[in-house]
Amino acid sequence: MSRYDSTRRAWEDIWDSASVEQELETMSYPRAVETLNAYLPYLSKADIVLEAGSGLSAVILTLKRMGYRVMGLDYAVNALETSQRYDPELALVAGDVHHLPYAENTFGAYLSFGVFEHFETGMRVPLAEAYRVLKPGGVLVLTIPYPNIVNQLLAWRRKRAGMSVLNDDEFYESTYTRAALTNEVQAVGFKLEQVVPTSHAYTLWGIGAPFRAPGYYRTNALAEGLGRVLKTVLPWPFNFSTLVIARKP
Repeated sequence: MSRYDSTRRAWEDIWDSASVEQELETMSYPRAVETLNAYLPYLSKADIVLEAGSGLSAVILTLKRMGYRVMGLDYAVNALETSQRYDPELALVAGDVHHLPYAENTFGAYLSFGVFEHFETGMRVPLAEAYRVLKPGGVLVLTIPYPNIVNQLLAWRRKRAGMSVLNDDEFYESTYTRAALTNEVQAVGFKLEQVVPTSHAYTLWGIGAPFRAPGYYRTNALAEGLGRVLKTVLPWPFNFSTLVIARKP
């Protein structure tokens, strides 16, 4: 089985063990609210918004309730089926971000949250597909994990122990520096609007119990407070996920 297929299977297992309700709960977490507030001003209710890699549709459901016209696409069919049972009116399609089943110049915005880092072949092809299906003036909203201090420390410890740098050999996940990510986005033709480090408290969550609250990937008050400080004094070393907002000319 290829790494692509094993990663897709891993996502299917992840979504089988989660719920729409849990994923919707995360939309109220500070890190999600911060990200949402950063990109909302770039979305138009007059155009269709596509989330490619929509999972259990928490973002789509949130935007739909806010009055946006939204569609979702994912290669984990079970996630789409679960989402459809939760809200039969959702517009969802099974598909691959490398080969989108849409015509050129279709969407006003393309959203991708933690998707492109899971492809061993890189992000150039799905980025080019995002560019193709966006209308001129359309907006790309993208988040990608950053090789922060905690991430680098864990990778060093695994390497020193003779282990793969990947946490799971069957589940591919990479990180991108600010320069590498912006180069990829610009290479397919996008013009950058914002490049923002986010979710500093969640970087601390990765350290373990002192920064974790009961619940589904929830950070505690200590993590949130320290995260706000780190966002100010060390925004990039403790950046968990880089938010890129870019536009198709």
